[in-house]
Formats: sequence, structure tokens, C-alpha cells
Amino acid sequence: MTTRLVDLGPDDVLWGSALPILQELRPHLTRELLAQILREGAPQGLRFTAVVENGRCVAVAGWRIIFGTSAIRKLHVDDLSTTANARSRGHGATLLRSLAQRARDLGCQILDLDSGVQRHDAHRFYLRERMDIRAHHFTLELT
Repeated sequence: MTTRLVDLGPDDVLWGSALPILQELRPHLTRELLAQILREGAPQGLRFTAVVENGRCVAVAGWRIIFGTSAIRKLHVDDLSTTANARSRGHGATLLRSLAQRARDLGCQILDLDSGVQRHDAHRFYLRERMDIRAHHFTLELT
């Protein structure tokens, strides 16, 4: 099996296999909504990196560099998802390690992400990868 990391551009043909993986995490995500997110997110620094195995995406991460007062410069992971039939094969860890190295190379102080409170398997994975729980994330619905 050939496995490689790929940065996905907005018109990348690999989105055909990457979008369904994101939809496992974000079921509301349509092809049209993804196109809008790619258009509007790119100027804000949103990027996507995928693990590709034998020409198909098996894991994908959306991420950006954020400057702020708490960490000064950090790499924030918006999405990290491995397709259900490829879990527990190291793809998520590969993505996380790759993003951590990219963060170091870009002068970031930390890598962080938010995870839904119901995602217990993901939490076990993040803790196993030596991530710490440092905050609560609060949300106000505006609808």
C-alpha cells in the first residue's frame, strides 16, 4: 500500500474521496457548502491536508494558523476525520504528527482543536496522542 500526505487545493480531484470523510464528522456538509467554505475560508488561512492511500483519501484535516493573545501563534485544527473503515490504522496519528511538525516549522507555540463532548473515542485518541484538555468551549446559538 502506498500512503502519502497531500495538501488539498480547492479544485483537487481528491475531494471526491475527501468530502465523504468530512461528512462522517460533519453530516450537514454538502458539495456546495464545501465549495463556499473553501472560497471564504482560504483568505482566513483555512487549509486541508489528507492522508491518501492507493489514490483515495482515508483521513483529512482542516486547519489554520491563528494569531491571538492566548497562544500568540497556534495551529488550530478545525476538522480531523478518518473514514470509518480505515480507523485504528494510524492515519489520524500521522495527520496529527504532520500538523504538529508543520506548526513547529511555522513558529507556533501550540496545536489545538475542539472536540464535541459526545466524541468519546476521539477523546481517547487525543489523550493517547499526549494532548491535554485545557479549556471549556462555550457556544451561543444565534438562530
